[in-house]
Amino acid sequence: MSESHTSSDHSRRAAEHEVPEAMRRDVGLLGELLGTVLQEYGSAGLYEDVERLRALTIAAVEDESEATLAQAEEFVAGLSPQRAKEVARAFTCYFLLANLAEEQHRVRTLRLRDGESPLQEQKPSDSVAAAFTHLAAEVGEAEAQRRLKELRFHPVLTAHPTEARRNAITASVRRIGNLLDERDDPRMGPAAKARNTREITEEIDNMWRTAQLRVSNPSPLDEVRTALGVFESSFSTVFTEAYRRMDDWLQGEDAGQKPPKVPAFIRLGSWIAGDRDGNPNVTASITRQAAAQAADRVLENLARRTRTIGLSLTLDDRYTVPDDALLALWNRQKQLSEELTEQAAQHSPREPHRKVLLAIASRVSATRARNADLAYRAPEELLEDLRTVQQSLVNSGAARAAYGDLQELIWQVETFGFHLAELEVRQHSAVHSQTLQWLEDPASVAKMAVPGEEVLETFRAIASLQQRYGVNTARRYIVSFTQSAANLADVYMLAERAFGGTPEKPSGHAPVLDVIPLFETYQDLQNAPHILEEALQNPYLQKRLEETGRRMEVMLGYSDSSKDVGPVAATLALYAAQEKIAAWAVRNNIQLTQFHGRGGALGRGGGPANRAILAQPPHSVDLRFKVTEQGEVIDARYGNPEIALRHIEQVAAATLMASAPSTEQHNAAAAEKFAELAEQLDKASRARFHQLVRAEGFAPWFAQVTPQDEIGLLAIGSRPAKRGLSVESLEDLRAIPWNFAWGQARINLTGWYGLGTALEKVGSLDLLRQAYTEWPLFAAMIDNIEMSLAKTDRRIARRYLALGDKPELAAAVLEELDLTEKWVLAITGQDRLLAEHRVLGRAVQLRNPYVDALSLIQLRALKKLRAGHLCDDEIQDPRNLLLITLKGVAAGLQNTG
Repeated sequence: MSESHTSSDHSRRAAEHEVPEAMRRDVGLLGELLGTVLQEYGSAGLYEDVERLRALTIAAVEDESEATLAQAEEFVAGLSPQRAKEVARAFTCYFLLANLAEEQHRVRTLRLRDGESPLQEQKPSDSVAAAFTHLAAEVGEAEAQRRLKELRFHPVLTAHPTEARRNAITASVRRIGNLLDERDDPRMGPAAKARNTREITEEIDNMWRTAQLRVSNPSPLDEVRTALGVFESSFSTVFTEAYRRMDDWLQGEDAGQKPPKVPAFIRLGSWIAGDRDGNPNVTASITRQAAAQAADRVLENLARRTRTIGLSLTLDDRYTVPDDALLALWNRQKQLSEELTEQAAQHSPREPHRKVLLAIASRVSATRARNADLAYRAPEELLEDLRTVQQSLVNSGAARAAYGDLQELIWQVETFGFHLAELEVRQHSAVHSQTLQWLEDPASVAKMAVPGEEVLETFRAIASLQQRYGVNTARRYIVSFTQSAANLADVYMLAERAFGGTPEKPSGHAPVLDVIPLFETYQDLQNAPHILEEALQNPYLQKRLEETGRRMEVMLGYSDSSKDVGPVAATLALYAAQEKIAAWAVRNNIQLTQFHGRGGALGRGGGPANRAILAQPPHSVDLRFKVTEQGEVIDARYGNPEIALRHIEQVAAATLMASAPSTEQHNAAAAEKFAELAEQLDKASRARFHQLVRAEGFAPWFAQVTPQDEIGLLAIGSRPAKRGLSVESLEDLRAIPWNFAWGQARINLTGWYGLGTALEKVGSLDLLRQAYTEWPLFAAMIDNIEMSLAKTDRRIARRYLALGDKPELAAAVLEELDLTEKWVLAITGQDRLLAEHRVLGRAVQLRNPYVDALSLIQLRALKKLRAGHLCDDEIQDPRNLLLITLKGVAAGLQNTG
């Protein structure tokens, strides 16, 4: 797919000139090589058809011409079914490659900026070192150091079906990315570059010939294996590298010679194979297997790493004298196993630190093999041994050996334990209450949502995992749709009943549980403080608070609240809920962690995480940020190690600064100053949103004008797209297909609907511009909505809306779109969307015509399917074509749900 231009595309050329040369070069190279592959493929005329459609959609954007777009639509309609699929696949491949080029440019930029500005000139959000420096200036060095030690970032991987790509495609894209990165090496000569070009072409050819659609849905254990792949490629090294980079910045000339200032502040969580809310495929057996696979992987990694470091620790006892504690550890190891220590000693003559560490590595391997005689009972035992080796090195003057690779190993154990990710179980509150009813009187329940014995077996699985791998392996239990304190009490009750106990007569075998309420709907968010206050009376919770030093988590759902009242009212409701919950925690002396159930789409709390953190109410962060990470967001944030490092650094810096007095005072003052504005925005936007979604026949109309039904056919996750009800009800439609469908229709309604009416109701541009300047929450919301609007396309959206039979609803959507864009541009003072984000804005502008091509192909398929009266054989072609375009548009827009 070449990048040639017609004489009419002057503004497109202007856009290209604002895109950095290196990125344009990469996009051009990858597009050209894809074109070569298409020409070699052997399907006569394919390359020419792709180029013709590309030229038509670009011209339609440049001319702003309905006639030109109609020509492109007519061209698509004339393609044979097979050719339409080939063209759709070609554009999808192009987007995967274009995304790679953009990612590579981000990496290139990060490398150029690394350390280029002095610490005193950096903004607090630029780095942890800058954040720490600014914080120390406010609260003093000692207090800043104390706060740094309390820092915690807790990303939680979820298996929600948002990643549209097959793993095979993702792997191919990663290999191409590595090859693209090689081309930045200035030492690469002509022969090496020619080889590199050949290898990229081979990979593109392989990607082109790989089926883009999965044959069947992945199982929960398939999803576990995908997550373990991310651990191998990224998490296992990136987390410790992040600690090292930050510590080096803070230590300065003492780096690597002093005890670390940066703690192991990341804890990885996972819902994968633990989240059973609406997913019948997740059972107690699956949860057990998932934890076992994760433990096996992390113990294998720790054993290998420990042995590698041990082999390198060739310090002779004449130059590095071991202390008494190390010698005592060696004697204990000898008593534990003569065979184990003899092997270590043979490889380490006069190298006591080496032989002790090799013996430790053997014990980690024994832990993996479940050898009870040699296994460590808990990661704390392993840490104690590693710190004994470290302190002996320090005492003997070998500080660099103590705080080098060995320190990174200690950080790894602190971060991952023996479980890798802390597995979290989630279930719907209604399932718990129904199970308790079934236990009291089985005949009173006509049909169980989840078999009662399976619910009880889940608690037995948690207990067995805690016994085998430690309590932290699985102690968090999240209650979806928490609507009363009784919903939390039900979980403690069931945990006892699973082992034959009761509250009056505990069994003594129930697992340790931190029961976490999840407040999702608008009403539940408003009721949260009252529910929490009542929950404090529960004796189980009181006991757990005593055990944890009064630590507690509360989870906030971004998805359902947005689907409930719209994006603007949900944003304001979430802020108000966090503010009230934080105040409740302060009153009750509770160390609170607010867990954010954010998604990738802007309608589900998406957008820059660091900016969202800095906009939160006082005391709602308090040095702890926990958030869900899912689907394409996992790959986008953590797939490339250098981008992962930058993301972690920004989140850590923002989490530190969110608790700075200046940040808290500014946010509190802004919230108070603009409280009346917030109330106006809430009421007006909510009323406008409800006017649309509560209109008669809205749910089936939504299914007509978007590919909502067909999204459920994509084999992208083990979890169903709906909880069970038909399209006649939106109540039970999951938030991901709700967002995904509107994005596919190029409307992105879930990211902005209701804002235009609300801003019009306020009316005062001066007030709104002042709020944009002074109120971080409002500014973040406007900027996120601006991005959402930039990915909409009115011309394409009209064609989707025309598929429905309710012109009044279509008109309402388009009117609100125009009104929202008008006010966003007025508030930001721009003449076009993303004008202040030059590279990002131009990148979106350049890729939109290519998305248009896929949208037109998708519309062709949708029209055929919506026409009805098709037999099974006739449905197959348009359905497969539609599924291919779903993946392509998702890649082009760079988000699904």
